[in-house]
Amino acid sequence: MKIRSVKFNFIMNFILTASSILFPLITAPYILRVLQAEGNGRVDFASSVMTCFMMFASLGIPTYGIRTCAKVRDDKEELSNTVQELMIINTVTMALTYAVFLALVFAVPQFAEEKTLLFINSISMVLNVIGVSWFYSAIEQYAYITVCSIGFKLASIVLMFLLVKSPEDYVKYGAITVFAASGSYILNFWNLRKHVRLKKTRPYRFKVHLRPILVFFSMSAAINVYTNLDTAMLGIMRDKAEVGYYTAGIKIKNLLMSLTTSLGAVLLPRLSYYIEKGEKEAFEKTVSKAFHFVLILGSAVTVYFVIMAKEALLLLGGDGYSASIAPMQILMPTVLLIGLSNITGMQILTPYGEENKVLVSIIGGAVLDFVLNLSLIPNYGASGAAFATLLAELLVLVVQCYYLRQLLKGIVRYIPFWKYIAAVGTGTILMLAVKNWVQIPQLFAGNSTLQVFFELALTAVVFFGGEGIVLILVKEPFVMEMAEKVFGRVFGKKTGGE
Repeated sequence: MKIRSVKFNFIMNFILTASSILFPLITAPYILRVLQAEGNGRVDFASSVMTCFMMFASLGIPTYGIRTCAKVRDDKEELSNTVQELMIINTVTMALTYAVFLALVFAVPQFAEEKTLLFINSISMVLNVIGVSWFYSAIEQYAYITVCSIGFKLASIVLMFLLVKSPEDYVKYGAITVFAASGSYILNFWNLRKHVRLKKTRPYRFKVHLRPILVFFSMSAAINVYTNLDTAMLGIMRDKAEVGYYTAGIKIKNLLMSLTTSLGAVLLPRLSYYIEKGEKEAFEKTVSKAFHFVLILGSAVTVYFVIMAKEALLLLGGDGYSASIAPMQILMPTVLLIGLSNITGMQILTPYGEENKVLVSIIGGAVLDFVLNLSLIPNYGASGAAFATLLAELLVLVVQCYYLRQLLKGIVRYIPFWKYIAAVGTGTILMLAVKNWVQIPQLFAGNSTLQVFFELALTAVVFFGGEGIVLILVKEPFVMEMAEKVFGRVFGKKTGGE
């Protein structure tokens, strides 16, 4: 099989990430207005509940499968046997989980109320076994992943506009989201024979996988506590409308988070491969670039969307989501925090086989999030859940940095924090000046949607453009390296020594 460069994989994954942002920008305003807060809350409640079940069904196989298959990808026989073993384990855990799911759907009143949506979402849990998306990530087939994903997203957009016409169509929308997320799993299984043999060639060795799978499962379980349980707890302790207000901010946060972690998504298999081959210098160089990327992008989108939260929600949901502004502003710093913990946890500790330390940090964050949700949601609703998530993500990062304190000392020494502060500060000043100077309401009187879109577009160009210019002027190493690769000789002589 052909293994592409990290640069090519990043471009493919960035296109995939961009599509994950663009398509919701197309669909979210329509869906938020058609289904309203309660309809969206029902769909998001069912999705968050099913995510918890899928976590048990897949155990820690998605992350463990990437790391393990990446290490043996040069040995087709061992790769084939590893894939077979993981698929068998996944089938057993899925069957057990589905039995529990069926029992709880009829036993828990809140689940029984949404049983149609839950059964539709459960299709993803079944298809996930044969989808083996972790395998395609392990062998770095990001072009295939991107093409499949975009194809099913385009089809889902067409279905959404054709079938979702009123708040009563929330079940149809739930089915469309499942199709968009899981439709490619069938293609994945069909193409699997091109890469591995599905015939048993040696005795299966399940025991070697069980302990690390359980560790990764524990990590996944803890992560889901503060990424999905807050939504479920809001639905149980408050009401579906409150869930809708919270998830409106969550959706924007998740879109931005996918940008800051887009590079990390392609690095885990490559970094695991470097560790297996003993290429320490290549490992550290790649990790260093990841830190620069996250700090540049994560700090910028955090500041911009804290300031422009109201406008972003007005564009996507209209006036009916004003209650989402405060939760979204509280959640925005997690974009940067998650981007950094993705590096420390998934790109450094995990390839080195230190997933136990990642687990400790995540359990700490999950426990804190659960306790804070119990105490804050009854009185503060969505804002309380957002604050709990923020503190949980901060704790995860702090614990991981403590474990990596010796390694990070060498990396942090070469990170020009003052350049990032200067760039973001300049972008903020320019954005606020333009926002106050341009009389946008007079330009688009009578068309509030166009007015908000123009304001977001104009301020984004000024903010991110100003940040980029400052980073070039101060010769930020990562930006200059990227500029040299894009523009060649124009910046070639200026990057020397950086």
